[in-house]
Amino acid sequence: MQVTLRLPDAVEPPTGVVGRIFSHDAALWGPDAAAEASIRLGWVDLPETSQGLVSEITTLRDELAGRGLTHVVLCGMGGSSLAPEVICAAAEVPLTVLDSSHPDTVRAALADRLDESVVVVSSKSGGTVETDSLLRAYVAAFERAGRNPADHLVIVTDPDSPFDHEATEAGYRVFRADPKVGGRYSALSAFGLVPSGLAGADIAGLLGDALAARALLSVEGLSEDGADNPALQLGAALGAGYRGGADKLTLFDASGVGLGDWIEQLVAESTGKIGRGILPVVVRSPAAPNYSPSSADEFLVVTGSDEPPTAMSGYSAAVTGPLGAQFLLWETAVAIAGRELGINPFDQPDVESAKQAARTFLTADGGSAEQPVFSDNGIAAFGTSASTLAAAVEELLGHVDPDHGYIAIQAYLDRFGHPAYAELRELLAARTGRPVTFGWGPRFLHSTGQLHKGGPSTGVFLQLTDTPAHDLEVPGREFTFGTFIAAQSAGDAHVLREHGRPVLRLQLDDAAAALPILRDLLA
Repeated sequence: MQVTLRLPDAVEPPTGVVGRIFSHDAALWGPDAAAEASIRLGWVDLPETSQGLVSEITTLRDELAGRGLTHVVLCGMGGSSLAPEVICAAAEVPLTVLDSSHPDTVRAALADRLDESVVVVSSKSGGTVETDSLLRAYVAAFERAGRNPADHLVIVTDPDSPFDHEATEAGYRVFRADPKVGGRYSALSAFGLVPSGLAGADIAGLLGDALAARALLSVEGLSEDGADNPALQLGAALGAGYRGGADKLTLFDASGVGLGDWIEQLVAESTGKIGRGILPVVVRSPAAPNYSPSSADEFLVVTGSDEPPTAMSGYSAAVTGPLGAQFLLWETAVAIAGRELGINPFDQPDVESAKQAARTFLTADGGSAEQPVFSDNGIAAFGTSASTLAAAVEELLGHVDPDHGYIAIQAYLDRFGHPAYAELRELLAARTGRPVTFGWGPRFLHSTGQLHKGGPSTGVFLQLTDTPAHDLEVPGREFTFGTFIAAQSAGDAHVLREHGRPVLRLQLDDAAAALPILRDLLA
């Protein structure tokens, strides 16, 4: 495990910080964060405390395989889904991640090898509406197929949570995670290990690498001041970069397993609050138009490589090491960076505000009540004073600060059916010369959504919604998946505007037909 840094100025790492993190010192982030930190530091011990899960998960995997259940589906949001997605990609084992409330996405998942499926449903409390809705959909699907849902469902939750009691009463297999670990720090907990292990990933090796990293990272005395501790180096550099104006973290994963997406949610949700924050920007390569070596506000980190690119004048780093080690390294570094920024890295106040707004719109049917300003070529525009699509985009981009601004594309679309929409990110980056992020809704609401609203007021937002091919009922609820995702997008836009963020929403009659139009429009 290694961190190689190139910094324009010397960075002096704070002393004593790493030791205090690994000794569960909740006072490290100040008095306002102490109560939350006191119940959120269990992640530092997971490389050791999760060891007992390995045999339990392996035994269940063999039992399920013996019954022909080899298609593993994960229903979870945020860190509960992103970590297993990366673990399974690195292990080259298949895992279907269902972290969407789009009815077309849900329908496609339900139709995929249902008889062979073991469905892992992950939620700390069971109160996440997306996860609850997906569980209801799968229970109904198994019952329609004449199968016992208890034969197919595996639950990961906190002990003694409402979900724990409900799942146990229903006869489902339940794994209870460490309650003192937040979702975005849960990669090495039951939330990360259960779906990954059932899918066939080597979770024993993952934990072994993390345990070796813990032995290294938790020792403050690697040198007299601890300056050669990789997590301390990286965390202090992120803090120094932020203070030096580099509040964009450009992430390139040279290993190609999607680690950047996991780092994105960890950094954004941990640091983006009280007007501060580091914006992660995932790129396909350091040569992508989404990154400019000359931009003073960008800090480039390459993972899976020993050396950052040489043509650098600002902040850059290379981070390398086994995946289990990188999980713990980044979690520790981000906790240190949070202290350097003067924020609580363990709460997510604006995620909750967006959830509440969605519930309000859902109750009032507000997701479909807003009227478009105009409609052109099968695309309706909301939140603009313009009268054409081209003018509406120009109006939105006119709000981008040329020195510090960024654009976020929020695609509340079927990511299984329309993956090419992610290509719009580089088109806008090339056009504007500014960082552009891309998030599939609603999954980004549980990660970068916190920074969008709670971080620096430098973003503008292009929200893409569509009309599903067919809506889908949520069993036992008064709403459908279609009305739910509409309420989520409307609620997020509402909270963004309350925070003074410009939002342009484009409603697509047909997502497939609209893509070439949007390519021309945004290029």
